[in-house]
This record gives sequence, C-alpha cells and structure tokens, in this order.
Amino acid sequence: MIPLRRFGFFIALFSVASIQAEISAVDDLGAIVSISAPAQRIVSLAPHLTELLFAAGAGGEIVGVVSHSDYPVAALTIPQIGAYNSVSHETLIALKPDLVFAWNSGNGPELIARLRELGITVYANEPQTMRDVARSLKDFGRLTGHTQIGARAAAAFMTGYEELSARYQARASVEVFYQVWDRPLITMNGKHLISDVIRLCGGRNVFADAVPIAPRISIESVMRLDPEVIVASGMGEVRPDWLDMWTAWPSIAAVAHSQLYFVPPDLLQRHTPRVLDGAKLLCEQIDQARRARAARK
Repeated sequence: MIPLRRFGFFIALFSVASIQAEISAVDDLGAIVSISAPAQRIVSLAPHLTELLFAAGAGGEIVGVVSHSDYPVAALTIPQIGAYNSVSHETLIALKPDLVFAWNSGNGPELIARLRELGITVYANEPQTMRDVARSLKDFGRLTGHTQIGARAAAAFMTGYEELSARYQARASVEVFYQVWDRPLITMNGKHLISDVIRLCGGRNVFADAVPIAPRISIESVMRLDPEVIVASGMGEVRPDWLDMWTAWPSIAAVAHSQLYFVPPDLLQRHTPRVLDGAKLLCEQIDQARRARAARK
C-alpha cells in the first residue's frame, strides 16, 4: 500500500509531467494552441503555410494542402482539399488532422472558428512583418517536432533581414506604390508584410493608411500621391503588360523618371523565407530610384 500522502505526491508529479509534455504556441490571433505531442497529420490551408512548414522541417507530416501549393516541388504531390477560399470541410475532416494551419485573412475567421467548434486544433497565421515570418518558422518547427530545424531557419532568415536593414533602412526615404492588380486596381496597406519590406528598403508605402488591408484604389488617388516608384505584382514570373499603362500619366514622378518595376509575386506576397529574395530585388529597385533622384539635383 502506498501512503496517501506519497500517493498524492506521485499524482502531483504526474500532473506536472503532463503539463510539461504539452506543446504550446500563441498564434497570430492571440489564441494558445496546445497539442499533447508533435503533430503527425497536418493540413495546410494556404500556399505560404505549406512553404513555411517545409522550411521548418515538417513537409513530411503534411497530409492535405490547398491549390497553388507549389513550392517546394514536393508540395505538388500532396492531396489538395480545395482552394484557400473554398476548403472542402468533409475532405479536411476525413484526413483526421491533429493540427491545421490556417491563414486568417485568406481562409477567413469564420472557417477557423468552425474548425475549432468541430474540435480541430487550428493555428491561425497572419504575418505582418518580416520578424513574424521568423516567429512562424519557430512555432511551426516546435509544434511539429522539428524545433531545431525551425529555429535554424528562423535564425538564417533574421540574419538576411538584418543585413538588408543595415544596408538600406537608414537611407533617404522614397515614396513607393505597390500594385497587386490592374482591374480592379488593388494595392496593400501598411499592415501587410509588403509594407514592412518597403520600410526595410528605406521606402514609404504611399497607401499605408488605406483600408482594408488590400484596398481597391483609383488612378486619381495614385496621381494625387505621386509615388517615385511603382512596383507591379501580377501573376507568375513575367512582368505584366499592365505595368506600362502608367506611361499614359507622365505627370506621376515614377513615370516621368522611368521608375516602373516588377517583382515576382511569389517572392513578396507569400509570407515565407523567399520574401528575402523579393526584398533584395525591391531594395535594389528603390535604391536605383534614390540614386536617380540624387543625380537630378
């Protein structure tokens, strides 16, 4: 027979061990995400989440993704359960995930709430800064049992970030307009990761104060704000033809001084380690405009 006092001691130890064994992280909505063991069956509900999971070492645990999850190449072999904005609930549930990674502004808070109501553990992701990308890598690695890989990926990312910051952030400010699409005309406001990249490069997003996060704007508003640089997004790796439509408005500083640029959208619009590659391109473009402005004086 174990004395009652000693029995209570063992129960207390068991409880402490259970708490210590639990893996937790705070997601981008402020929710505490807890799992009893590293996730073994993961569903990713956005292409950038899939890419982050692979970078954090968890690609092998992903059992479901959404369309356009095309990087790295290995992601193309994972079953798809719809698009980021039209997920098949039935297919997702049938996969029996022990952890779902969701994109708040893309999937929508309603979907995240519904999955949680169904008893599914969800980590809601919404990086708004470069530092958030590094934090995501750490969290994803820890929740999936790849703590060291996630931490190394985060450290490497921050090293690249700090190098760019040291080179560009203190340079003379440049007014930048980032164009996501042409019809309708869409940009990103100051809460999006792209705006943080512009700041990193020593630029200023002329639509930083606009709402919502991806506002529709007018040609007149672009003319009024008179950006020194226009950067186009588009689709894929090819410079969009619609970037050249701005030549019809030569009064805009960016047009008058031939400062129209393109960065492949996957390098800036996906919140992943590749955003460093996009940042390098953007910083060089903004700096070219900066140098051209100095030469005119």
